[in-house]
Amino acid sequence: MLCAVYKSARKPDTYLFVKKRDCFDDVPNALLDMFGVPQLVMVFPLIKRETLGMADIAKVRAALAEQGYYLQIPPPQINLLSEHKQSLGIKD
Repeated sequence: MLCAVYKSARKPDTYLFVKKRDCFDDVPNALLDMFGVPQLVMVFPLIKRETLGMADIAKVRAALAEQGYYLQIPPPQINLLSEHKQSLGIKD
């Protein structure tokens, strides 16, 4: 199975995986509106891959098979100052 990866024009570090290049039929319109104009990053055979950079390959394969797309969003940013205060027992 081929997989096309697009980056978001509006959301940094947000990527959309679809089964075919330029085929967004399975992606909800609300998601595409939020995502902005998709910018192609790469197309590759998913079956030959064992790992992906930031995404769990098993989740990507399952999502593509079930819903036709996978949305990769960046992990939430950690507030190091709040964590440090909490470790010292200081309340915000």
